[in-house]
Amino acid sequence: MPIDICRTSEGGIPVHLLKMGPTPRDHRLSDGTPGYSEIHFDGKGEQMHEVVAHLENQGFIPRDLVKNETRWFYENLGIDDMYFQKESVGTIANHILALYSAKIVAFSRHSKELEIRLEREDDDHAVYIDTSVPGETNLKGPLYEKRIEELYLNNNSSKAYRLETFRSSGVINTYTKQQLCSYFVTKCDFVNPFPSKEELSDLRVVSDKTFLEKVTQRTFNIYQGVVESVLNRTGPVIEMYEIDGTRERRIVIGYKRGSTQYYFSALSNLYHYYGLTSTRKYVEQFSNGVTVICIYLIPVLEKAAQYPPIEHSIHQIVKEASLLYCIPQNRFHAQFASGQLSLQEAIYAHCVFVFIGHFLNRLGTEYSSLSSILDMNNPLHFEVLTKLKRRLREETFTRDYIFEIIQAYPELVKLFYISFASIHYISSHMTVEELGPTLSYQRIQIDRFLDEKEILEETARQTNNNHEYKVMEAFHLFNTHVLKTNFYQVTKVAISFRLNPDFLPEIEYPQKLFGMFLVIGSEFRGFHLRFRDVARGGIRIVKSRNKEAYSINARSLFDENYNLANTQQRKNKDIPEGGAKGVILLDMEHQDKAVVGFQKYIDSIIDLLLEGKTPGIKDKIVDLYSHKEILFCGPDENTANLVDWATEHARMRGALWWKSFFTGKTARLGGIPHDVYGMTSLSIRQYILGIYRKLDLKEEEITKIQTGGPDGDLGSNEILLSREKYVCIIDGSGVIYDPEGINRPELMRLARERKMISFFDRSKLSSSGYIVLLDDENLTLPSGEVVPNGTQFRDTAHLRYQADLLVPCGGRPEAINLNNVSHLIHDGKCRIPYIVEGANLFIAQDAKVKLEEAGCNLYKDSSANKGGVTSSSLEVFASLAFSDDDFIENMCIHDGKIPQFYQDYVKQVQEIIQNNARLEFEAIWREHQKSGKFRSILSDELSNAITSLDEEIQRAKLWDNIPLRNVVLKEALPSVLLEKQGLNKILEHVPESYMKATFGSFLASRFIYQYGADSSKFSFFEFMNNYLQKTNMC
Repeated sequence: MPIDICRTSEGGIPVHLLKMGPTPRDHRLSDGTPGYSEIHFDGKGEQMHEVVAHLENQGFIPRDLVKNETRWFYENLGIDDMYFQKESVGTIANHILALYSAKIVAFSRHSKELEIRLEREDDDHAVYIDTSVPGETNLKGPLYEKRIEELYLNNNSSKAYRLETFRSSGVINTYTKQQLCSYFVTKCDFVNPFPSKEELSDLRVVSDKTFLEKVTQRTFNIYQGVVESVLNRTGPVIEMYEIDGTRERRIVIGYKRGSTQYYFSALSNLYHYYGLTSTRKYVEQFSNGVTVICIYLIPVLEKAAQYPPIEHSIHQIVKEASLLYCIPQNRFHAQFASGQLSLQEAIYAHCVFVFIGHFLNRLGTEYSSLSSILDMNNPLHFEVLTKLKRRLREETFTRDYIFEIIQAYPELVKLFYISFASIHYISSHMTVEELGPTLSYQRIQIDRFLDEKEILEETARQTNNNHEYKVMEAFHLFNTHVLKTNFYQVTKVAISFRLNPDFLPEIEYPQKLFGMFLVIGSEFRGFHLRFRDVARGGIRIVKSRNKEAYSINARSLFDENYNLANTQQRKNKDIPEGGAKGVILLDMEHQDKAVVGFQKYIDSIIDLLLEGKTPGIKDKIVDLYSHKEILFCGPDENTANLVDWATEHARMRGALWWKSFFTGKTARLGGIPHDVYGMTSLSIRQYILGIYRKLDLKEEEITKIQTGGPDGDLGSNEILLSREKYVCIIDGSGVIYDPEGINRPELMRLARERKMISFFDRSKLSSSGYIVLLDDENLTLPSGEVVPNGTQFRDTAHLRYQADLLVPCGGRPEAINLNNVSHLIHDGKCRIPYIVEGANLFIAQDAKVKLEEAGCNLYKDSSANKGGVTSSSLEVFASLAFSDDDFIENMCIHDGKIPQFYQDYVKQVQEIIQNNARLEFEAIWREHQKSGKFRSILSDELSNAITSLDEEIQRAKLWDNIPLRNVVLKEALPSVLLEKQGLNKILEHVPESYMKATFGSFLASRFIYQYGADSSKFSFFEFMNNYLQKTNMC
């Protein structure tokens, strides 16, 4: 049965709003005096006479009107004395002349409303004056608040500014509701622009000097508390103060500067939505990086009947200010600013819009039918399907088309939002009918709560065609697959959703995901995907060079994430964890916000992993998944330097699993940095050396091409560990090519210093060598060829050159694909006979097949670069095997002193990585010689066979055989750890599920490497019998 959602009291106020508790005593101010000292300009009268004289000399205003116009400006408009104190006589005269002109224009249009818009901008200060109707946002006006943010408050440089805003107490004339709003911006002059760590929270040190002169002691104390909280907390700090004996309320909001954009102007839209207006507003920026906004709010009397009283709505504004902080400018902000949608409805619609953009462009039944008819093993058929898939996804539902449809159905958005809120909103009352504040009750036009079936029926009735229905139906898909969200957490920095991935079509995603997180922030969007409960994978940040690149990255974001996680699943064959991956895509206008985006992404996911236990800050959330989850993450593209922060942040948030949350952290926190010890490169080298060993090749005589330069982890270590003759390197700065061999000492220097090839000493190139950088235009090469565009040259350089060996150590996914692989094949033979794929997904699978058909000896990413994940897994295992104190003693470097255990453990990790790589290389080589199957296919078959057998072993009762368990674990675990802790102690510390996974993955990998993917049950019996015999010997 439908449920009544809008039960109200006799006075018309939603029931729950009558239950608001009293404001705490320390948040009630005894008088309504301003929190800043008032400015009284003593020279105002004398200045007014000078302005009159100036205007009379100009002659533009009739002489008999000059005094009246000037007096009206000075005395009737309520302009703050700060304006008159700061501005010159000439500027004020010009502003009065502009107002007089506005009157003439209004008279000619027969309008009673004046458009008063005065502005003056300099680098160190600005003044804006505008007409404004209380409680309304003029979307057609100059939008000065946004302009102030663009020019001053959002400034990412070292400059900081103060803002003081005042509203006149009276209207500008008796015929209109208009008042004047004045904005005064001044550049900060800090007491100490560069405070020490000890001084960061001392407001008398980090404040602007003018602020300290003007602020009252009471306001100073309030700001001091807010700033201290901001420094110790993630996200905004929002406080509300009540003025005794008045209806005025003051909201004070603190946050880290640069952590949100256009927040100040968006707050105006928020309180306007509730029928409130501001009398004055302040923005203070401090040299410790904190921004504080203070807003003085009162109700608009003319609108009192339309809105709830301020005594009730102020609490909802405080809650929604946190939501607004996460996404101040959402895709449906115009609908919110105009009052068509509430803030929560608009941000909910924005989140679903992002979801739809990734998951509505599915391929449909026609594609399924076609794929079943065509032969997927036929390269021509596969190419047709690949092109069709790409076109269907690009052309069916564009982002603009999706937005237009959603925008056209605000009432349906409200219905779906109510359904979402009825599940995920927690309050102490917990009844659907009391969801009022979250649903912005005054805007809801329905009198009952519809169930999902009724909403879909209503959707079918309102929409005009199948496309519109599909888009709006996706709201239902989203609602029914959200398992938990931080949408209603009081404090948060981005919106996160834990989704049930069952809605993904099997034809496109044949490997079923275990878990999916979607995170949406003001600077980014991101996913985290995993294929098992216990799973591991890195977090990468994707940047876009231009709008076209961003559009491509946005379309392929989820598929890239899925493929990376799937590759990780195959790569993790030797370790207990399954595959996982996180990808963060920075919005086009926020390419410089990688650190902020990463921190928000991590904190928002932690919101869903930890149980909220701090009322008013981190409350409990609705958890439809109802199982504890732990993610195991690591560094990837653009995140290597952020891992320590994530580890310490998890510890600060109270996560018991902080030690194992991220791998690749610095040794100070017990990490084993992949780049320092070359963990990934060690496994790649085993494949390269294996080829040389099998084919009796001399390393020094091999010519080599490498993508990913000496500045990166893989690129630098590959240079340092190898002895081949480099002829070409392609990196983020451009291309270096020298057919005589790139100067090795210079290359080694760049690798040790981690510098791009743009820093290569050109004097060390041969006469045939050259460097092409991204910004080069019309560059002439030694051959006489002209390169018109350096970026385009770099992007295709990997298809241009010939050598014996290609080792991709960086680059975008599918840089070699079915459309361009022909460039590497000449007369049916691959121009590069050996390829070891170090970078993830650098070569598309169909392109790998083409290369192998042409005779290439190719080893794919999931086999070659698994050293990093092995190192990460063993790093995590150590963190689980030790108590916190023992972990710090044995695995953390203090004052440059490396514990002996750490040194021994790292050395053994390196040995394990090399041994695992050799075992898999030998298995692939053997199986290829035996069956003739392509190596890239054999790699997947081995991975799938190991994963499948691992799961069977864990389901079987082998684990319950304690003697067998002990024998296997003593072989599987690093001997130095066993000697230090002992097996029994390790079993006490490490969760049984993790130990069981270790047991299963070790047996499965060792069996498959020895007997192959197609081995018989008898072979497994023979294999296990060897272990059973060992138990008898114990």
